Amino acid sequence: MTAEQIVRTFFEEVRSGRNPDYASSVMAEQVLAHQVISEAEVTVTRTPSDYTDHVREMIEAYGEFSLEILELLTQGDKVYVRWRQTGTHVGEVDGYSPTNLPVIEFASAVYRVENERIAEYWIQIDRMGIEKQLERNRS
Repeated sequence: MTAEQIVRTFFEEVRSGRNPDYASSVMAEQVLAHQVISEAEVTVTRTPSDYTDHVREMIEAYGEFSLEILELLTQGDKVYVRWRQTGTHVGEVDGYSPTNLPVIEFASAVYRVENERIAEYWIQIDRMGIEKQLERNRS
């Protein structure tokens, strides 16, 4: 499979919440996750199991959300994806009680594929946009 096919499968199966356990089929045993938050970059190591748990937490917070790939570009072993995730605030998020109102996340990431597995990624999420929606929905 190509890098693009692996990342597309990751989004369709794992990141979408449809089949979180499929993470072990498209992710390396140890994945470097560079999380860009404003001017600070934090790097954590994720395993497929960690990522499966992460997706399940998103489902607990936002229900069965929809995920739309807005852009996907490939260059060698790297794949850039920009997406929109739309869910319903059904679980506690950062201290905000559920409102049952929609929450939209815009995010993008670059995934590096090695040996037909995602080995590393750099992700940026519009966290302030999510925070503003949660605050507005609480009012």
